[in-house]
Amino acid sequence: MSKDLNALRYGGAEVVDRSGKALNRVDSKGSVHEFARARRTGVHSRAMSLRIDQDHARFRNIVRGKIRQNLKRYVSSGELLGRKGKDVVSIPVPQIDMPRFRFDDRKQGGAGQGEGNEGDPVGGGEPQEGEGGRKAGKDGGNHTLEVDVTLDELADILGEELQLPNVENKGKAKLINVKDRYTGIRRVGPESLKSFKRTYREALKRQIASSSYDPKRPIIVPIKEDKRYRSWNEVAEPVANAVIIYMMDVSGSMGDEQKEIVRIESFWIDAWLQRQYKGLESRFIVHDATAREVDRETFYRTRESGGTMISSAYKLCAKMIEDEYPTDEWNIYPFHFSDGDNWSQDDSSLCMKILRDEILPVANMFAYGQVESPYGSGQFIKDLREHYKSDERVILSEIRDKDAIMGSIKEFLGRGR
Repeated sequence: MSKDLNALRYGGAEVVDRSGKALNRVDSKGSVHEFARARRTGVHSRAMSLRIDQDHARFRNIVRGKIRQNLKRYVSSGELLGRKGKDVVSIPVPQIDMPRFRFDDRKQGGAGQGEGNEGDPVGGGEPQEGEGGRKAGKDGGNHTLEVDVTLDELADILGEELQLPNVENKGKAKLINVKDRYTGIRRVGPESLKSFKRTYREALKRQIASSSYDPKRPIIVPIKEDKRYRSWNEVAEPVANAVIIYMMDVSGSMGDEQKEIVRIESFWIDAWLQRQYKGLESRFIVHDATAREVDRETFYRTRESGGTMISSAYKLCAKMIEDEYPTDEWNIYPFHFSDGDNWSQDDSSLCMKILRDEILPVANMFAYGQVESPYGSGQFIKDLREHYKSDERVILSEIRDKDAIMGSIKEFLGRGR
């Protein structure tokens, strides 16, 4: 039997279906007859596909390099936020050479040959005045190529540029996500999932066992009992989930410029943490003298004129964590942005107590970004430094303007907590 199997593996065999139609034919030396041309075409196609893949990889590397060169501008300008789709961001990449025709160095005749010199405009003649009364330009313009980059790629580029470490998962237990994987074989299933190799093997074993296999004319005829189909198994995978709780002061002293800084920075923080966690939720709290939860759009557009009591936001944040995010299943990231103004020193003291007793024990870290404002006192970050100067869980950052966003992101995410 082993000899017959080797003969079939390396020698001649013909596989046919129930109607007798040949599916494949190989002679005793293993050379293919009727499929030789198709296989040669297939080899050529695979080689061409490989070259295309290599060219595409080189192009992507060029794009990544251009994005890294201009990353600070992309971050500080915020222009990517308006180009964000569901999973990709459209990025304008300047100064990439556009494809163009190249003249043949051999100077032989052929298409494109004739009178004229290299560089002459097609059609000849001088530039003519257009219908609008303005003359058409004759100089080259600046070519800007827009490429789609996934959020994961963007996060990787950010991490490489800022040398951000991967986040350490704090959760004691992890949520379980069940996925289907085609790892098994079964006797029933749709024809689209039929395994040709396993079906052939079963038919071969059956014919050899029943002595119906003829080595001189090795025809394999699968029957219904020989058919095998790929099947799926449910695979349980641990999923580390995370929640970002953004809090922002929306009182009168926080202007549109300060909110735009918060908006840009939170976009990049989201991108990085989404790369680290498969399940990421973002929650938004705004506060003046009182706090409330809002959606993303309202978070960046709301402007109030009342006073400022930061403790109202910290109380709501602590309650949200206690009610909805068990600490053994979730990685928790509270981020607070303010101009540093607070109603009173007593309220600032209450904030320190809430942080110490309710938020810090359950959070991976607590991040406070103080956006510079001509109307804010800037006192709150001083109070935090006084109380939590040596606590590694509390990360503080002063954001003077949009150019300081990159440095602030590195301060927040550079510890890998």
